Amino acid sequence: MPSVDVYSALSNPVRRKLLEGLIAGPRPAGELAGEFSLSRPAVSEHLAVLRRAGLVSEEPRGRHRYYHLRAEPLAEVGAWLHPFEHYWRARMGALRDVLDELGEAGGVGDDSAPGSTTENSTANSNISNISEDGTP
Repeated sequence: MPSVDVYSALSNPVRRKLLEGLIAGPRPAGELAGEFSLSRPAVSEHLAVLRRAGLVSEEPRGRHRYYHLRAEPLAEVGAWLHPFEHYWRARMGALRDVLDELGEAGGVGDDSAPGSTTENSTANSNISNISEDGTP
C-alpha cells in the first residue's frame, strides 16, 4: 500500500473532520462513519488514507476496528505553518492599528457615519482583544 503525504491527507475536509473526531480518544470506525452522510465504505477509504499518511493507527477489537489519532506527523505541518502565523499576527496587528486610528478619528462607532453600527465597535473590540500570539 503506497504511503500518502500528510498534506494530501489533510487536503480533504472529511479527513480533517475524522481527525477532529479522534482528538478526545480512540473511536470505532462505525461510530466515526455515523457522523457523515457518506457511506461506510467511503469513510473507510478516508480512514485508509489517514492510516497511510501515518495520522491514525488502527486497532482491531473483536469485530470492530478502533482508530487512534497519531499527531506526530502534524508537527511537520505545524513547522510549515509557523512562518504564516507570524505573517497573520503582523497583518492583524496592522488592522488593529488602523481600526484604532479610525476610532480615534471618530470613524468607528460614530452613528452618523454611513455603514457604521455597533457591529463596527464590536469588531474593533474583538480585534483589540487578539493577543500577540494571534489567539482571541
